[in-house]
Amino acid sequence: MTPGFVGKLSREYDPHQSEQETLNWWSTNRTYQKTKKKLVKRPKFYFLDGPPYVTNAPHVGLAWNKTLKDIVIRYYRMKGFNVHDQPGYDCHGLPVEVMIEKSLNLGSKKDIENVVGVGRFIADCKRFAEENVQAQTRVLKNLGIWMDWDNPYLTYKDDYIESVWWTIKRAQEKRLLYKALKVVHWCPRCETALAGYEVTDEYRTVQDFSIFVKLPLVEKPGEFILIWTTTPWTLPANLGVMVHPDKPYVLVEVDGDKLILAKERLEQVLGGRSYKTLEEYQGRELEGRQYLPPLQEETQAQIGADRHRVLLSAEYVSMSEGTGAVHTAPGHGEEDFEVGTKYGLPAFSPVDPSGRFTKEAGKYARLSVRDADRVIIEDLKAKNLLWKEETIEHSYPHCWR
Repeated sequence: MTPGFVGKLSREYDPHQSEQETLNWWSTNRTYQKTKKKLVKRPKFYFLDGPPYVTNAPHVGLAWNKTLKDIVIRYYRMKGFNVHDQPGYDCHGLPVEVMIEKSLNLGSKKDIENVVGVGRFIADCKRFAEENVQAQTRVLKNLGIWMDWDNPYLTYKDDYIESVWWTIKRAQEKRLLYKALKVVHWCPRCETALAGYEVTDEYRTVQDFSIFVKLPLVEKPGEFILIWTTTPWTLPANLGVMVHPDKPYVLVEVDGDKLILAKERLEQVLGGRSYKTLEEYQGRELEGRQYLPPLQEETQAQIGADRHRVLLSAEYVSMSEGTGAVHTAPGHGEEDFEVGTKYGLPAFSPVDPSGRFTKEAGKYARLSVRDADRVIIEDLKAKNLLWKEETIEHSYPHCWR
């Protein structure tokens, strides 16, 4: 045995024994508290602890994260700073709710009210969160991490929630808040928006419809703009078509149809069919041309002044896929929304939080948007506006929950 600052240490290292002896020594001698007291009048250093979700027991990622933070905090203490080191836990919101929904075998958000009851559900969420806060704190303490474990901030506590409202109030007083629309990814099962990082991490390869649709030009009967989409369900919200201002477009006659599409996409789209070029022009020459919405009889709410015309976008029109004429639904896509706003188009989105069409969608009201794909395709086919139908494997965002 050899003497040490915590007493005698065994020549054979026992990590569990050593850990406990060190923690006991720190606790008995109030080492953390004495260090804080010694630095109380020194310059302040604020460390904001980004809170982990309390959806499970601590894992190696959390241990690594907190250890790195502990290194930074100790460094600034050694430099003589009075460090604000309050730990935090993210206790509310969907991560915890989803875990409780699974434990109760709930099939939808409505089951919370109709099957379990809001009061019980909230109580279960709080209990689950508190249990994991205690479990995570216990492990992090045992790792020797020095933070103010007796005074963590918990996001479901009133004092934290009130601080958020105070911040919003201050922003309003400074006139930093404004009301506007924004297109975001949405989970119809969770009935909530998805953060950007959630979507980025959850793209999966799926098989979808790939259809080419003819849009009849108003001023030139018998001529069509040819668009391509893998999301037929967004066509009831179509309000425009984007083309590239600096790329050549052609009017070609193929199999009796007169179609406008990008010259660079001719061979890929026509797939060896014989065609005759009738006209050629730059994309910017198409700006403002009006067309008839393909589902105007089925979804009359999409009809309005200055809608269904050609828009210009060099940024969002690619020559690597599609026809070079991009179906634009400002209520269903971030890029569509950006370009649509520039042209004064509304963000028309006839879909409810559960992913079903609203009455604004006319014929398709109450249909799940994914179930509506086939119905919409059949309607286009009946109008002779479906030029080609295929399937495609592509990457599509999913909710990680």
